[in-house]
Amino acid sequence: MTKAGALLRDWIQASRLPSQSYIALPLLLGQLIAVRSHGGALEYGTLAWVQLFGFFDQLFIVYANDWADQETDRRNQTATVFSGGSRVLVEGRISPRALGWAAVACAGALLAVSVGLAVAQNSPWLVPLALAALGLLWAYSYSPLRLSYRGGGELLQMVGVAGVLPLYGYLAQGGSPGAFPWPLAVSLLPTHLACSIATALPDEPSDRESLKRTVPVRLGGEGAVWTIAALNLLTLALAPLGWASVGLTAGWALLVPAAATFAVLCLRPAPPGSWLIQVRVAACITATLAVVGLPLLGLAVR
Repeated sequence: MTKAGALLRDWIQASRLPSQSYIALPLLLGQLIAVRSHGGALEYGTLAWVQLFGFFDQLFIVYANDWADQETDRRNQTATVFSGGSRVLVEGRISPRALGWAAVACAGALLAVSVGLAVAQNSPWLVPLALAALGLLWAYSYSPLRLSYRGGGELLQMVGVAGVLPLYGYLAQGGSPGAFPWPLAVSLLPTHLACSIATALPDEPSDRESLKRTVPVRLGGEGAVWTIAALNLLTLALAPLGWASVGLTAGWALLVPAAATFAVLCLRPAPPGSWLIQVRVAACITATLAVVGLPLLGLAVR
């Protein structure tokens, strides 16, 4: 492999592109809610710019988190494709300085996109929401709050993915701020909290050593798994009301996240470092993406 090819491979690994789905789906959901609520047509130019915002937001998150967690990641011997950072800093394949500046560049890009969208769509709230997205990551990983270490980092992830992102997409496509379907957003909060807990399961040993107060560290692996299951069940209980707020009926499709949640409980023992814990985390992610994707699909075909 050429030097340029190796560098490209390293940056692709640092970008952790599969996690784009966490950002892209809530943004798409918010946009379709707006279009269906006012009966207009989806503005594809706006769609592209909103998803570009999401692209830069996800890159900012993974680059900035890698930079902030590099010492903890060096202790991590149980990293998976879902957790433990991208490993490019740990393995010395990209310098901390380069990754830090890439995070800054992505933050600037998502702000620039948001300012442009705010002007083009006459939606000034997009800029504060973009700043909120940056602020949530800062509070998660950086001083003085650094809540991912002090406890509460999972709540910040939940607010960002289930709250800020759908609202951003909704406002960008011309949705009325006073008509946002909060019952749907509320129904998604528990499962996104569950997902943020799940992705910390494989990292429990190194997080404990680093005094990082994640839910798996505080409750233990199995205690965290029961918490995940309870949160997903809460989302399933709230789903009918949430779907009704956007004119949809929750039906048999909810068996998909229900089955994924059941699988999470059945996949045991799954200690950090085992292949089974990766399957368990994948099942957790599937449950969360399903309860976002199902109403998204329902709105798309309605």
